[in-house]
Amino acid sequence: MTTQNYTVNQVVFLFDVDNTLLDNDRITADLKRHLEREVGSERAQRYWTIFENLRSELGYADYLGALQRYRIEHPRDPRLLTVSNFLINYPFANRLFPNSLDVVEYVKQWGPAVILSDGDVVFQPRKIERSGLFDAVDSNVLIYVHKEHELDDVEQRYPAEHYVLVDDKLRILTAIKKIWGLRVTTVFPKQGHYAHDPQTLANYPPADVSIERIGDLLSCEWRHKKIAVK
Repeated sequence: MTTQNYTVNQVVFLFDVDNTLLDNDRITADLKRHLEREVGSERAQRYWTIFENLRSELGYADYLGALQRYRIEHPRDPRLLTVSNFLINYPFANRLFPNSLDVVEYVKQWGPAVILSDGDVVFQPRKIERSGLFDAVDSNVLIYVHKEHELDDVEQRYPAEHYVLVDDKLRILTAIKKIWGLRVTTVFPKQGHYAHDPQTLANYPPADVSIERIGDLLSCEWRHKKIAVK
């Protein structure tokens, strides 16, 4: 799901997915309700314990991987099929933040829009495709295990004089700012649970630009390597 682009752009806009363009907190809440209804509170809690352990092990959220591990413990539970079906066929387009697609289209007047995400190789691409984001960014999608470690690959595939990185995680924004320095403008949409965690806010410096919601980028312009309010 990547595109080779050897033209050096003036600017490339890099968008995270979960809680940046897509309300992943609501998706998780929906899954929690579905699990409790299908397998009960105790087994649902067991799934989330497996999920968190796997996230610590892999470094990213793997919903389907956690379900596979849950299945090892409950190999004869037919209700697993309803959970997998729930995940694969979830209506992700209904969970886009307001104006997400408008923002992606809006920034294209200055440079390519690219999805830069962490995640597994099955569920994350499925989420991006079914939400409409794959088409919105003209199939410019990069999914890594740890995207902050793959910036050389990002540069090779989408070379630019400057990058604008939009991400709800200050940890990611800080890590990439340390590597790219003045070559990147970091944008922090204060959406999702990471964006409002007091410890996170205390541990990392502020982004170059902070906005309340992704749609606020429609009130900004790209001028002379800076995000400016109209």
